Amino acid sequence: PECRCLEELRPLALVDGILAKRNLGTNRGMAPITVALGPGFTAGADVDAVIETQRGHNLGRVIYEGSAAPNTGIPGKIAGFDRERVIHSPARGILRNVAAITDTVQKGQTIAIIETENGNVPVTATLDGLLRGLIRDGYPVTQGFKIADIDPRINEYNNCFTVSDKATSVDAVCLHVGVTP
Repeated sequence: PECRCLEELRPLALVDGILAKRNLGTNRGMAPITVALGPGFTAGADVDAVIETQRGHNLGRVIYEGSAAPNTGIPGKIAGFDRERVIHSPARGILRNVAAITDTVQKGQTIAIIETENGNVPVTATLDGLLRGLIRDGYPVTQGFKIADIDPRINEYNNCFTVSDKATSVDAVCLHVGVTP
């Protein structure tokens, strides 16, 4: 948290890929080259460059002055579903998985439990589909933290093991850290 490891390691570049949709403290003093992914950063102020992570024509573009598009709060639409396919923690506590990535789940089915100081809080599937994303068992979560993703396309099983088009675009750009316009 105090970035002591950065003082010891002295990296040439630092890429903030937390994707918290806000800056959690990354700054240009952390390394000679600093890059951040997505909204919440300003190139030329917080970091040297920002990479656009919003799907669309600018996905993967490197921004050397200014900011990425603001967070819309709406996940990409898949088979007619957007907000309901992404599940957020209903409470603060420790996540305990009941289901696993690749499981076919039904709306209302318990997929995880949040262990809180006041007891367990179930996390249920918001729609029928394929569980393609789930935070690891035992992870501490805050209320509202994104913890799971359901794909309504049950036949897209292989997507559980591959990198998305969005991640592929952003990864390709990260290979060019330090390249100036």
